[in-house]
Amino acid sequence: MGPVGLLDPLIAAADRALRSLAAPARAARPCPGESGAQLTEGERREAAALMRVNHAGEVAAQALYHGQALVARSEATQRLLLKAAREEADHLAWCEQRLTELKSRPSALTPLWYAGSFAIGALAAAFGDATSLGFVAETERQVERHLDDHLARLPSQDHRSRAILCAMRTDEMQHAVSARGAGAAELPEPVRGLMRRTAALMTGTAYWV
Repeated sequence: MGPVGLLDPLIAAADRALRSLAAPARAARPCPGESGAQLTEGERREAAALMRVNHAGEVAAQALYHGQALVARSEATQRLLLKAAREEADHLAWCEQRLTELKSRPSALTPLWYAGSFAIGALAAAFGDATSLGFVAETERQVERHLDDHLARLPSQDHRSRAILCAMRTDEMQHAVSARGAGAAELPEPVRGLMRRTAALMTGTAYWV
């Protein structure tokens, strides 16, 4: 592959990064749920903080998949990763819309979440497609547990946020199934533990900042 051919994937990755960070998030699917429920001020603040965490998580998810796709060995793996990233773009747009409805904002550290997650994704993919797909499966397994926790913490009458998280959860579970079906390797426990600690740091920070 010549220099121009080598540059093409990098240009595509840079374009995806700019679209994720600088362009308004756009969903291919309509936002789930109805936005009409009235929340108290305390409920609004709690729902907004939780949705800010989920927005940050979706930024990180897109970045992970973009980083993994850049380094993927096979076209089939790259296609799987980019398809998942497009579905995460829907989640990102839904969370962004819900934050606006809740009169709140995304995390101020969004560029940091993207850059760090892109690097982690590229590093995971450097160990081969099976490891990269194992990273997808484990990430989505942890995201599923995270969403279950947020569904339990949301104000009971916040039906819009609940519908968004439920739709996201369905997609995340399917991403894990697809990764396992494509040959995902099981990651060792120390790696899974490090992933949990890294995610906890991000979500704990994004709740406030």
